Amino acid sequence: MTSRALPIFALFIAIGIFFAYVSPTWNGPIATTRAAIEADKKTIAAAKEYAEKQNELASARNEIDPANLERLAVFLPDSVNNVGLILDINALAARSGLALSNIDTLNAPRAAENGGTYVGEGGGALSARSDPVSLVDLSLSAIGTYTGLQSFLLGLEKSARLLDVRDIVVKGSDTGVYTYQMNVRLYWLR
Repeated sequence: MTSRALPIFALFIAIGIFFAYVSPTWNGPIATTRAAIEADKKTIAAAKEYAEKQNELASARNEIDPANLERLAVFLPDSVNNVGLILDINALAARSGLALSNIDTLNAPRAAENGGTYVGEGGGALSARSDPVSLVDLSLSAIGTYTGLQSFLLGLEKSARLLDVRDIVVKGSDTGVYTYQMNVRLYWLR
């Protein structure tokens, strides 16, 4: 009888050890560790994919002509550079026959207002975090002839810098020399 009791007793002890130790350990810390390992594997795969994409974009950028990259940096610079901008606009005005009397920075639509968004002209909300392009509005006051204004606007149009002339107010005179008030919007990368 002892030969049958010993295996039955060992079976009950094995069942007890399974339910008391093995099953809770397998479903608790080991399952958590397995889930963490799977998450880490996905993260490593995403990092490898990111590194491959980064290398692909770097090689594509290296294939771009440096002169074109330089033109792009002028077209959409990574800072406003107020002094250089004012000197360029003043030089253009002087070549056009206009005399700039005042240049002021206006408040551009702030992304911090309205909970991190501002409404663009098309009516769509733009997020400050998703839009890599920032802007500044300038108010220009100038005095000159209408031909000078045309030449100045043509120079702005052909400028290598990305900008919009938002509005122009003309104050007339009998002498042919007018006073102009212009609002210009300039763009740059954040």
